Amino acid sequence: MTMVLLLYVAIFAAALAALLARSRLTNHLLLGLAGAFGVAYGFELHGLFGIIIPALLVMVASVQAGSVLVANKAARFSREEEEMMSGPLSGLGRAQARRLLDQGFWMDGRRGDVLTREGEQAAQLVYLSEGSADVHAHGHLVGKIGARQLIGEATVLGNAPATATVTLTAPSRFWCAQGHALNAYLAANPDARHALEHGFTISLRDKLEAMNRAAAPD
Repeated sequence: MTMVLLLYVAIFAAALAALLARSRLTNHLLLGLAGAFGVAYGFELHGLFGIIIPALLVMVASVQAGSVLVANKAARFSREEEEMMSGPLSGLGRAQARRLLDQGFWMDGRRGDVLTREGEQAAQLVYLSEGSADVHAHGHLVGKIGARQLIGEATVLGNAPATATVTLTAPSRFWCAQGHALNAYLAANPDARHALEHGFTISLRDKLEAMNRAAAPD
């Protein structure tokens, strides 16, 4: 295989990987890599004239990657938010996570506060940082929620009603984002939506496993 063909394949592979990348930083870096291969490919075929466009791609990708790195470094989080970064927001870059967290706010809850009600649209997403809650469906206790878990992730991104009523059983601290604000942000940032949906999937799987363990006979 000739050098020109190898470079052509490398350009295609890097560009395809950039399209599939969920991270904005990874996307910019891979586009820059595709541009770098393009520089070598253009020079091999056309000399200096052939590197102009791929060199511009390298410069643009470098600037964009640099801006993401600077934004990530500048992002600041509280202790509670750092916990979210290692949990449901683990797939997001720091700057991206900061912008998503700014779509909601932190609140203190009391025992007996209802966070979602069965049959009603779950209009908010909740991350329980401290405290606990009971989950009731059709009048029966079907589960318990502890610290560092999400509430409302199954329905907040759609129009389906809540499948259960979630009631706090202790003084709690939680982050809450209204569904309309969260959906508007995610519609404008599809890469953030993919990462958050992955976190939702893990959260729902963990809850299902916990329910199955609780229902299993001793």
